[in-house]
Amino acid sequence: MKTTRLIIVAVGGQGNLLASKVLGQAALLSGVPVRMSEIHGMAQRGGVVESAIVFGDASSTIISDSEADVLVGFEPSETLRAMNKCNADTTVITNLAPLPPFTVAIGRGTYPDLDQVQKLIKAKTRRLIAFDAVERATTAGNVMSVNIVLLGALIQTGILPIPKENLLEAIRTKTKKAFVDVNLKAFDLGFIAAANA
Repeated sequence: MKTTRLIIVAVGGQGNLLASKVLGQAALLSGVPVRMSEIHGMAQRGGVVESAIVFGDASSTIISDSEADVLVGFEPSETLRAMNKCNADTTVITNLAPLPPFTVAIGRGTYPDLDQVQKLIKAKTRRLIAFDAVERATTAGNVMSVNIVLLGALIQTGILPIPKENLLEAIRTKTKKAFVDVNLKAFDLGFIAAANA
């Protein structure tokens, strides 16, 4: 089986770890070998959370520089920061709604220009899918569903060996019952956004 390497980057509280669990469950439902690792950093303080997920035959979860087949960024500046994992064949999916870090909030840093961020990503990779996932999540009924919106976009690309139906089943079993309907709608909105990107 072909190996597919995925990096997910987010800010603490955006649901990166739940997204990883949903993907892991969907892979198991699909009979796809999957390995994961996570770097939490200072997640509880708005720091970076990075997940590495390897689908298919692989002996390690380590994704070295230039090895990612797909990069999914829940926050645009974190997507840019993770570009060292990408190569000319990588597909990048990113949320365009910024969550400026504390240093920007107190005036000690500047947030990168979003148009410039997209130009830099496009110059280095095969494909960029960029849209406001917060807007889609809000439309679905919960701003916290940004992670599921981006999973919808990821599955739409067809890069992962996971059928849509198995991802939807994983959402039903791995997310809280109260949020299942909202998350299913969020998935669909992300799927549509990627199809139109």
